[in-house]
Amino acid sequence: MIYQHGVVMGIGMSGILYLCATPIGNLEDITLRVLRVLKEVDLIAAEDTRNSIKLLNHFEIKTPMTSYHEFNKIDKGHYLVRLLQDGKNIALITDAGTPGISDPGEELVKMCYESGIEVTSLPGAAACITALTISGLSTRRFAFEAFLPSDKKEKEEILKELINETRTIIIYEAPHRLTRTLDELYKHLGDRKITICREITKKYEETFLTTLEEARSVYKEHPAKGECVLVIEGRSHEDMKEEQQQKWKEMSLEDHMEYYMTQGILKKEAMKLVAKDRGISKRDVYQQLL
Repeated sequence: MIYQHGVVMGIGMSGILYLCATPIGNLEDITLRVLRVLKEVDLIAAEDTRNSIKLLNHFEIKTPMTSYHEFNKIDKGHYLVRLLQDGKNIALITDAGTPGISDPGEELVKMCYESGIEVTSLPGAAACITALTISGLSTRRFAFEAFLPSDKKEKEEILKELINETRTIIIYEAPHRLTRTLDELYKHLGDRKITICREITKKYEETFLTTLEEARSVYKEHPAKGECVLVIEGRSHEDMKEEQQQKWKEMSLEDHMEYYMTQGILKKEAMKLVAKDRGISKRDVYQQLL
């Protein structure tokens, strides 16, 4: 690596793509590093130039800007890669948060790697992580689903997958679809703890730790305003274990033994597995079989 005018340059002729995280609400959340790079790169690729110009004007950044969004990500992506190959440095910004998280930035990153162009990320705000940290739910393991698909069949498949998800689940949702999504989550997941985060980092930020059942009632009566992040409790291992034990118990002991022995498992070992499945002792299995 070498530095030129404070901007990292590649050893070769190609420029660098900078993924620059921008505020998700409060403009003070932008980093000094992002501000410096936005001023020093040759071009800024923005999801919505009309939205981003407000940010650039606020910080008196005069760097040229071009649009890069879901509907031009392929053609414009190739164009940006050519500029990078010619040695131009480009900053990619999204409307709010970190590029590549639930936006077309991931496609440009793939194109850059395929073309041997260096990519680096300037960390900052991300709505999913911010919501998780203030949710009051487990943060050790989580599954990020972004926005659920609009296609009914695809959405149904994902909701079914989430039924047995033991990690904390994070979903983005628009306010006008919130009550419908809460109904669908309740139908598939049952009553779980959920934290609904609205207007994160903004003046009217709200964090509501409740249950899916209660949330459905509250937001039907008081429709939500502002973009929402739903942080949902994962299914407990104990619940899954109890449910599986119940399924085994609905099977006869003989059929349960047969299930393992048809797999080539010896009778003694099969009895151990059956006992474990049903939450009973091996002696109980032996006596019942007799």
